[in-house]
Amino acid sequence: MSQILDSIPDKDNSSFVMCYVNATSSIQVARITNIPNWYFERVVFPGQRLIFEAPLEAYLEIHTGMMASAILSDKIPCKRLVLEDEEVPASPSPKAQQVIEYRNENPDAPTPEISNIPKI
Repeated sequence: MSQILDSIPDKDNSSFVMCYVNATSSIQVARITNIPNWYFERVVFPGQRLIFEAPLEAYLEIHTGMMASAILSDKIPCKRLVLEDEEVPASPSPKAQQVIEYRNENPDAPTPEISNIPKI
């Protein structure tokens, strides 16, 4: 089900389908604020997969917190979230979910072999 409330400005038609997974146990707010004339904000529940369209130059801000306070906990370049074949992924296995969580928490580290991921 598409929930496009504020469509991407027509200035540049190069938007891509992206995917973000909330691999934490906290409710998060995902925002894109760096695209002129466009604002994107969604609540992402623990374990939920957020599928959205955005230009490659966008940054997805992840805010985590309780009730009235929220902390910017991550800022992810959307080019890292592009779905290759633009299909909604099947539910990942627990090991694949662990890789996703590791990559979200360690964006600059190379993706390790699944057996080398530290237990969280």
